[in-house]
Amino acid sequence: MRIGILGTGGMATTLGGAWVRAGHEVLVGGRDRAAAEETAARIGAAGHGTLADAAAYGPAVLAAVPADVGPELVKGFAEVLAGRTVIDCSNPIVPGDDGLVLSTGATTSIARRMADAAPDARVVKAFNLCHDSIWTLPRPEFQGAPLAVPFCGDDPGALDLTAALITSMGCTPLPCGGLARAVYVEATAAFAIGAWLDGAEPRFAFPVPMAASV
Repeated sequence: MRIGILGTGGMATTLGGAWVRAGHEVLVGGRDRAAAEETAARIGAAGHGTLADAAAYGPAVLAAVPADVGPELVKGFAEVLAGRTVIDCSNPIVPGDDGLVLSTGATTSIARRMADAAPDARVVKAFNLCHDSIWTLPRPEFQGAPLAVPFCGDDPGALDLTAALITSMGCTPLPCGGLARAVYVEATAAFAIGAWLDGAEPRFAFPVPMAASV
């Protein structure tokens, strides 16, 4: 699959690298051409260029930019992104009085705002729950099971494409419904990251129901 990546930071580098290892053709695009070239070289990407180059590269586009930048960025490329699957991996998280909170006020998601900004793009929320270091693992696996990757969106074709990308990385697709549910995926990230920062392990809060003795 041909995948354009908007951005040159941590998620662009590690997710892009994971997709290159999975056999996909990746083009890294950035505002800074030198940074895009460096990132592309580091991960063995097929090429590098501008943000516009990445937006037009293939059927899948990863928006690996800060949450507050995403909607305005895709708005500028709305025409070229029409019909493409745009994957939002950002987390709109800011410090609050009681810990991390969503900068969106928990009433909407960045993915929804991106979809509104580029209405003909097929926006999917995915890959936002793990630290970027997880995507450097050849096959993310924990306690003998492949990593599950939650994702949600409204377009069936975009969901199928995203599931195929997840599977190609050795992970398990975890569909979570329509794009209206992206706010819950983002809120889950706020909860989990807050727990990690406090030194806790959030996965212990979700035991498998069948594990309980009756």
